[in-house]
Amino acid sequence: METTLDGIRDIKIYQNKAGYRFSVDAVLLYTFANMRYVRNIADLGTGSGIIGLLLARKYPRASVTLVELQESLYRLAVKNIAVNHLEDRVRAVLSDIRHLKENFEPVTLDLVVSNPPYRKPATGKLSAGQERSIARHELALKFVDLAESASYLLKAKGRFFMIYHPERLLEAIDALRLFRLEPKRIRFVHNDRGAESKIVMIEAVKEARPGVMIENPLFIYNPDGTYTTEVSAMYGDGR
Repeated sequence: METTLDGIRDIKIYQNKAGYRFSVDAVLLYTFANMRYVRNIADLGTGSGIIGLLLARKYPRASVTLVELQESLYRLAVKNIAVNHLEDRVRAVLSDIRHLKENFEPVTLDLVVSNPPYRKPATGKLSAGQERSIARHELALKFVDLAESASYLLKAKGRFFMIYHPERLLEAIDALRLFRLEPKRIRFVHNDRGAESKIVMIEAVKEARPGVMIENPLFIYNPDGTYTTEVSAMYGDGR
């Protein structure tokens, strides 16, 4: 498949031209993840590796594992680790998230991040091509399986950062709590001030006490179609 080489902040990223490509969601989630001390990170459903690679730059002492089910995207993740010279701290694993227990030790990570597929197969228009469809629709992964795997990997007080669709927020919260992941921060994202939210970001802490903070909403675009100051800052000089 033909690829393009793109840049975001100080990360270079190869992407399939006609396959799944990262969007502003990746930048939002990377920024939302804000732990102080991090040694071990996993990006579940990494795609071409964009969020995990950004986090590797953000936390220069951390080891990062990029987990991807689709072989085409896994190969890109491996290539992107190399082009960013991060082989000493970042590795890619070809694995089904539902079967992580076969390859990973439990209770070993400080931070898990995921931009999972959040559309049910019977809702919305299916993306063209299998690569994009699997990345955006629950064809190969249900959220409850993701929550179970994140909890399995995280240490006590470890944090899970994720992005999801607001209409499925209560479903997500129920699944997170089922596996001892307590939602602590929630932030709704809107295209602009007149639009309803189409994205919600959630931070959940393993084995934490109940109590959640709803942060101020985040707006992506100004009235003239340009990024807001906050979102522009997220892209940094590499945009």
